[in-house]
Amino acid sequence: DGLDIAAKSVYCEETGGDYFDFLQKPKSDGGQLSVVMGDACGLGISSALLMATCRALVRQRTAMPGSLADIVTDVNRQMVCDVEESCQFMALFYLDFDLQNRTLTWVRAGHNPAIFCDPSTGTTEQLRGSGMALGIDQNCCYQQYYKDKLTAGQVIVLGTDGLWETLNRKGEMFGRNPIIRILKRYPDIDANGILTSCLFALDRFRDGRPIKDDVSIVVIKVTN
Repeated sequence: DGLDIAAKSVYCEETGGDYFDFLQKPKSDGGQLSVVMGDACGLGISSALLMATCRALVRQRTAMPGSLADIVTDVNRQMVCDVEESCQFMALFYLDFDLQNRTLTWVRAGHNPAIFCDPSTGTTEQLRGSGMALGIDQNCCYQQYYKDKLTAGQVIVLGTDGLWETLNRKGEMFGRNPIIRILKRYPDIDANGILTSCLFALDRFRDGRPIKDDVSIVVIKVTN
């Protein structure tokens, strides 16, 4: 309740290393929801296996007490033990909504920042934060960041690098500006409408070029 959500992954092979997930902690009163997006290095089966491992670790750790920073720090330690010799890694963005307190909390582990748009003021910003990708440094301690005063109509967009770094025939990157223009131009459409508009804009930008990397996008709109 209070959030309108739409999400989709488009893989350039039969499967891949992108994923998104929605989690509620045990004994949650229903006013809290965690949204996780991950992007494993590489493509295909090897990336999918790494992604599945990370997803399992995140779900297991989220079921136990601790802050978002604690969760991601502990998952990273486990990932390093598993992938250190293979030099694989996993980018992750962990976002927590608390609708009773009207706050956002997030941890960024080497992932692209989320876009936050407030149509009532016509402003957008990026939800940034320090922190390297998972699986690289066992001693990395992650930090969590906050944003308060959530209001109805605000939109958060998460995307993997396959979205932002898609190239057109001129070799130009898709980037963030097309998504920001959609968010500002259509403040009243629902999350699925925003998602559909973003993917349509991406297809038009590619102009028939094949997808070279997995593309995932999650759109969350605050409804009350």
